[in-house]
Amino acid sequence: MDYVAAQYGATAAGNPFAVLTAVVAPAILTNACSVLALGTSNRLARVVDRTRVVARELALMEPGGANRNLPGHLPGDYASWAAQLAALQVRTQLLVKALRVIYGSLGLFATAALVSVVGSIVTYYGQRWLFQVTAGLALLTGAVAVVGLASGCALMVHETRLAVQSLGDEAKILEGLRK
Repeated sequence: MDYVAAQYGATAAGNPFAVLTAVVAPAILTNACSVLALGTSNRLARVVDRTRVVARELALMEPGGANRNLPGHLPGDYASWAAQLAALQVRTQLLVKALRVIYGSLGLFATAALVSVVGSIVTYYGQRWLFQVTAGLALLTGAVAVVGLASGCALMVHETRLAVQSLGDEAKILEGLRK
């Protein structure tokens, strides 16, 4: 039986760390996805908080109104605040989409790790066809997870660009208040 396991590239019989070696990459990427999901969730919470502030300010103003009676507001501020709210809604959608993709990747990396363990076990027992199925499944789930992780990161980069643009817009509003 050891000869059959070694024939298919597994060294589980001679090396107890062979199973761990097969699981390390998906496990590390699972951790990376978890950290990215946590950061994305925090960003989403900040966008939600900012959306509440902007919506509250908009509720105090009248569209096209003078808004001179409101402390800290100038005529035409409504359009600026409404534009901020629209940008925040886009950012929220991007962050939610990124979270979905990242959580999907997280699940796929965990699946790849588990399938790798199963593949190592069936290799020990000399089940060639089952090893090939589990190896293919682990490779497929890992590849799809990597694509999902890259997609989630691309969405985060796009959201970051919008955040920086929003900061510029807020700076313009503050400059208008100082004049």
